[in-house]
Amino acid sequence: MHTNPPSELGNAATFIAEIYGQDVFNMETMRGYLPRPVYKKLLATIRKDEKLDPDIANEVAQAMMTWALEKGASHYSHWFQPLNGSTAEKHDSFVDLDSEGNLKLKFSGKSLVQGEPDASSFPSGGLRATFEARGYTAWDPTSPAFIKRTTNGATLCIPTAFCSYKGQALDKKTPLLRSMSAVTKMAQRLLSCFGKGDNVHVGADLGAEQEYFLVDKMLYEQRPDLMMCGRTLFGNVPPKHQQMEDHYFGSIKDRVLEFMVDVDEALWKLGIPAKTRHNEVAPGQFEIAPIFESQNLAVDHNMLVMEVLRKTANKHNMVCLLHEKPFAGMNGSGKHNNWSLSAPGFGSLLNPGSNPQENAIFLTLLCATIKAVDEHADLLRASVAKIGNEHRLGAHEAPPAIISIFLGDMLDEVIEQIEKGSTKKTCTQKTMNIGVDTLPMLPLDTSDRNRTSPFAFTGNKFEFRSVGSSQTCAWPMTVLNTIVTETLDEICNILEPIKDDPEQFNSTLNQLLQDIIRNHKRILFSGDGYGEAWVKEAENRGLPNVPRTIDALAPLVSEKSIALFEKYGVVSPVELHARHDIQTEIFYKELNIEAETAVLMVETLYIPAVTEQLTQLTTALTQMNKAGITAGTQATIARANRVGELLDTLPVQVEALRNAMDKGDTFAIQQGMAELRVTVDTLESITDANLWPVPTYAELLFL
Repeated sequence: MHTNPPSELGNAATFIAEIYGQDVFNMETMRGYLPRPVYKKLLATIRKDEKLDPDIANEVAQAMMTWALEKGASHYSHWFQPLNGSTAEKHDSFVDLDSEGNLKLKFSGKSLVQGEPDASSFPSGGLRATFEARGYTAWDPTSPAFIKRTTNGATLCIPTAFCSYKGQALDKKTPLLRSMSAVTKMAQRLLSCFGKGDNVHVGADLGAEQEYFLVDKMLYEQRPDLMMCGRTLFGNVPPKHQQMEDHYFGSIKDRVLEFMVDVDEALWKLGIPAKTRHNEVAPGQFEIAPIFESQNLAVDHNMLVMEVLRKTANKHNMVCLLHEKPFAGMNGSGKHNNWSLSAPGFGSLLNPGSNPQENAIFLTLLCATIKAVDEHADLLRASVAKIGNEHRLGAHEAPPAIISIFLGDMLDEVIEQIEKGSTKKTCTQKTMNIGVDTLPMLPLDTSDRNRTSPFAFTGNKFEFRSVGSSQTCAWPMTVLNTIVTETLDEICNILEPIKDDPEQFNSTLNQLLQDIIRNHKRILFSGDGYGEAWVKEAENRGLPNVPRTIDALAPLVSEKSIALFEKYGVVSPVELHARHDIQTEIFYKELNIEAETAVLMVETLYIPAVTEQLTQLTTALTQMNKAGITAGTQATIARANRVGELLDTLPVQVEALRNAMDKGDTFAIQQGMAELRVTVDTLESITDANLWPVPTYAELLFL
């Protein structure tokens, strides 16, 4: 894949500059292909949220086609994100015929702005009947078109929203865009309350850290559970895995680094600002992180990141696992969503500055977020509810299912002062002396990191760490934007009438922040989120603890949630019910696939292998008896009996699992799979390695 690497280190800057964004119809490219008046109108749509002028659609389409053809693209596609959590595309060629039957290449403004893919086979949650197949895609000009390449061709991909014939959102993008509009308008209102101008454009930003595992492709193909379910349903943790803490940030193996180099190149060509790459905690686990972008663009880019990871791994004879918990007994994979609001001249509105007590805008937004998370912790939990995350949350360095906020020492002190009504300054920034004369004094951050917190403040943003690695960021961000919109709305309604009276404004603001902290400080927690003590304390505080997916999804359709999303025009009641039904259905389907795969593996792989083991042991005993050998017979008999007992257990457990599947009892299915796993994993530990029918954890994890 890496065709033209820089031959010398000094050429790297030129190489990156040459390839960055080369397959994106971005601002710079538009400037070269569009007439200036058309470019200015399109720019106003992209940067100022102005409606698209339909008169320019044909010229934009023609320019886009010309550029795409020059890039080798023969087809175009409206690229969208249906409610199954993946991406979708239907390819149409630029080929057309004139009135005399001669070839011409055509791409109209209508084809650019609107498409009509068959919507019948996408999940709709009841938004349409099965026979109502019509759906529409609508061009999203705020996310630039890009080229997707294969070894023998290329396709122009145009990011779009996807809706039903009746205009209801059938995708993840539309509610996200609505929520971004809602929260940024409320943030603009807040700035106006503080006299910062009515025309300040606020943006909603996101940086999505992506964790993943890599396994050898040949070994992957020998594991039906990995192929069908994305995770191992059976397998023992090897004697050495992550407990030595030697993989995290360790030296990257050549095979993996070559893969990462190709990933970076592919992403840079797509204009995706890949920044960080490193080993994660578990063996075979890694992370990639980009620079912050507008939420909509960041979500689109993260969907492409996952696709590039999978495709590039395949070219290196590896498979990229994006499941939240592919291996039991060690770290799972998350997708930390770093959320903030920003504005020109301010930077991040969540930047406390050197003296956060005097940064009233920051403190107001901070308190608004605290209130939002406390009042809608159940919704945030629902936004990350899926079967894979059920295995991950609360285990091996993943945040628990209990939603709480970590602020850090300095902000904890500020919050405490506000609650008490005092305004003394926090201690000034400290420095750290490492004790080596040749090294400089290092500035000490205002807070340590808390990896156990699901929602942590990290300097100038909040990091929502509960999002699963396979999930799209769109829905968690939609929920977060909407709940913050509500609290900002309430605050602005109080402050706006008195914004021209400084004395009353300040006293009202101080009292308002004080009330918010007193009423919602229960959500603040800086301790160990992994410990049992926190579970008990959270219960005493009245914080919800919902580990199971189906229970976690229920708040989506509560009266409170329906009213919230409807009030701010983010998701209609019928759209919200659809999302609940789809996520519930996906859970049941994934669980049944796992259960059926488990039964298949036991009956066609494990039972035959263990039967062969028992046969070999009994044959050995017969031969030992014939030869008159007594030494070792007791050990062999004990082993044969143990293998036989466990072998007899398997059909009984399989039958129980089948009965649970027939009844649709999800708890019994999960319990049955867990019991089956214990038996199989025990057999793995006492069966000859050459007889075991699938690659073990030790083989899979150490590339």
